[in-house]
Order: sequence, then structure tokens, then C-alpha cells
Amino acid sequence: MSTQAQELIVRKSVVVDCSAEHAFETFTARLQDWWPFQTHAPGGEPPAEAVFEPQVGGRVYSMTASGQEHEWATVTAWEPPSRVAVDWHVTAGKPSTELEVRFVPEGDGTRVELEHRGWERWGDEAAETHASYDSGWDTVLAPFVGAASA
Repeated sequence: MSTQAQELIVRKSVVVDCSAEHAFETFTARLQDWWPFQTHAPGGEPPAEAVFEPQVGGRVYSMTASGQEHEWATVTAWEPPSRVAVDWHVTAGKPSTELEVRFVPEGDGTRVELEHRGWERWGDEAAETHASYDSGWDTVLAPFVGAASA
């Protein structure tokens, strides 16, 4: 992996007060309960439903009340309760990236490690988009921590 590719990896880690099984289930099956759709909604409109299909080849998508579907990703690894990975293609017309999330037991809780890579594929927009996602994942993970720890 090139130095540029290494520099353009978003890495986040949070600890939640629950088992790895519960954290994995919250992250995937309960997406609708914690994702901050008010600020991070593909298509700009908060969805009526968000779906994370639980298998390799499954889709991650949202559906608005008017029936408009926005596909976010395709599942590339499904290893409950320890790991899930997706081909992230939420931005139409742009190269996809890779999102991997690991769920590691730690004490009485679980450390959730997120790695979002592949930004070098965005060429001239790589650094700016990487920076946006680097701060964006902080906003997205905050309600996840609350939902998983509840």
C-alpha cells in the first residue's frame, strides 16, 4: 500500500458498554435506530427505512417515505459478531471505497474499530473527501455508542 493510501485511511475506535454480539447487531440490524439521518442522509432526505442485508452480497440502502431508494454499499464480509465489511458507494458517480468494522471484546464492553480506506481512488478530491469522512464518522459514531450501550 502506498504512503498516500496509508495517509488517506480513516480510522476510528469507540468502546461500547455491551457484548460484541449486541454491538454488531446494533451496527447492522438497528441502523435505523442510531444513524444520524438529520445530518447524514444519502439523497438529502431522511429515510423512512434503512436496511443492512445480513450476508455477503447484501445491500445497505435507505428508502424515503416517497419510495426513493438510495444504495450505500454492498456487503463484502459478514462475520458476526466480529467483523463486517462493505464496498461503500454512497456517492453516485464516484469511486467506491472500503469500509471495515471490527467488534473486539474489551473488558465488560466491546471496542468497535472502524477503518474506511480507498480514498486515493478519488484523485484530486481524495484529501478533501477523506477529511470530510474523518470528521463525519465522529458524528455518525456518537449516536451508535449511545444506542449500543443502552
